[in-house]
Amino acid sequence: MGRPASQIALPLPPAREGDPEHIVIGSANSGVVEALRAPASWPFRTAILRGPPRSGTSLLGRWFEHAGLGETIDPADAMDETALFHRWNRAQEEGTALLLIPAAAPWEIALPDLRSRLGAALALEIGAPDDQMMRDLILSHAERRGLMLGEESLAYVIPRMTRSFEAAERFVAAVDRLALERQSRPTRNLCRDALESIDGPAQARLI
Repeated sequence: MGRPASQIALPLPPAREGDPEHIVIGSANSGVVEALRAPASWPFRTAILRGPPRSGTSLLGRWFEHAGLGETIDPADAMDETALFHRWNRAQEEGTALLLIPAAAPWEIALPDLRSRLGAALALEIGAPDDQMMRDLILSHAERRGLMLGEESLAYVIPRMTRSFEAAERFVAAVDRLALERQSRPTRNLCRDALESIDGPAQARLI
């Protein structure tokens, strides 16, 4: 199914119960991680990071700051725009890289000076995972829950499920729930039922 994804361990505990302690690196975010490792190359040492739900933007922001690569503001769009403008100016004076993670999309900025400054920032965006990354995401979530998913189950569900970080997490949660309810290991049939519970029977029957 292609080259395996990798993981980076975060040198800090999860922010909230249920957050992973590592991030799976694959097709959707490898370019973002590479850019985060080299903030000196960013225009004005400023970048704006966006991503779909559960894609790890906040965890990457925490890793970036904790690793000493720069400062993270998350959620950046919740901060007063004048205060954010002054923070940007101070970062420029100090030579500090600034990673901004907005919660909303699009991020509407009313203050003209701030809008012009951030318009020159590096835009980083986490995309949708491919099949290989979906496999690694599912296995990562399953490992955290103590579930063992066989290759037959993975081969069945991955081509049939929505390609998203959120779908991978929801699928494993459904597998865990059904396995506990039925007192069963995660068989192919159980995984099929878990997929139906999150995507519907039509999706799970796709060939």
